[in-house]
Amino acid sequence: MTRAHYGWAFFVFIIAFLISYLIFFHTVSSFNTRIWMIIFIISVGAGVVSFLAERFGGIAFSEKIGACLGVFKRMSAVDILVGLGGLIIGLVVGVLVSYPMSFWRIQNPSIPMVVTLVSGGLGFSVFMARREDIVALFTGVPKMKLLRGQKGGNKILDTSAIVDGRIADICKTGFVEGDMIVPRFVLKELQQVADSQDPLKRSRGRRGLDILNKMRKEKRVAIRIIDRDFSDIRDVDAKLIKLGMVLGGKVITNDFNLNKIAELEGVEVLNINDLANALKPYVLPGEELRIQIIREGKESDQGVGYLDDGTMVVIEGGKRHINNTIDTVVTSVLQTPAGRMIFARPRGKHVTG
Repeated sequence: MTRAHYGWAFFVFIIAFLISYLIFFHTVSSFNTRIWMIIFIISVGAGVVSFLAERFGGIAFSEKIGACLGVFKRMSAVDILVGLGGLIIGLVVGVLVSYPMSFWRIQNPSIPMVVTLVSGGLGFSVFMARREDIVALFTGVPKMKLLRGQKGGNKILDTSAIVDGRIADICKTGFVEGDMIVPRFVLKELQQVADSQDPLKRSRGRRGLDILNKMRKEKRVAIRIIDRDFSDIRDVDAKLIKLGMVLGGKVITNDFNLNKIAELEGVEVLNINDLANALKPYVLPGEELRIQIIREGKESDQGVGYLDDGTMVVIEGGKRHINNTIDTVVTSVLQTPAGRMIFARPRGKHVTG
């Protein structure tokens, strides 16, 4: 049971109270104890039903409200002005449309109010849907993305991506836009790893914390730590996927399993390993490479070397050139899930390293 459940129930109580009051205000000549009691019972009933629906029925109203509020937080001043203009025009149209209703034989004061509110909502929706055209009409500015952060969006950092460290270098280049969100439960996991008795795990955890501190000092990207948690979910990966669904953000990770599960759940994933593979230079059969052979290959007479970007190069007949740098000719390129692998053969005499 969380504060969000009580907050949502109280919100519904207030809304139900106001709506009930307005309805009775337009339908009865005077208020008495009985009317106030009916309004109170309706309001309390609406609050209790909403609380039970979210607490035990699995209907996450508060999460939906939070997601909507997140959208409004990212709205620019232009968006707000356009939406406000649409709301005002819609209300005016609603008043003009509802005026003839006052001459109907069937007098129901609530009908004009409903027509006015619906017209205001329609005006707001239409103006927000066509805000780019409206701004272009009044300012002459070409169509543009007016929702701040829409292009970059929120990026949710996974523990594996933080410990890896390459995300800090990527952010430093300016290729990543939008806020970098670090959930509190990810920070807790990093802290637990940093306090581990295992020296390797402890080193990885401390490295992750150092990477986060480095990213916080970087002006090109904004790091936001949020306290949002899902107490009914224990697994950190499942919490990340749930958070991505609620915020509509993208999860940055190096975890292959998390990548696949998130895709099944419909959450967009940015995998740093995929980015690294995509940025590796592509070579064609017949091109020449100068490679330092550092060890034997799996097959007999093979030697293995690496390009500057870490791409493995397998040289047929390169075993006798170990610890030497030789000129090679690419024979084939193999793309694997782990990355790109190049096969080559020696060309000419070797040059000692």
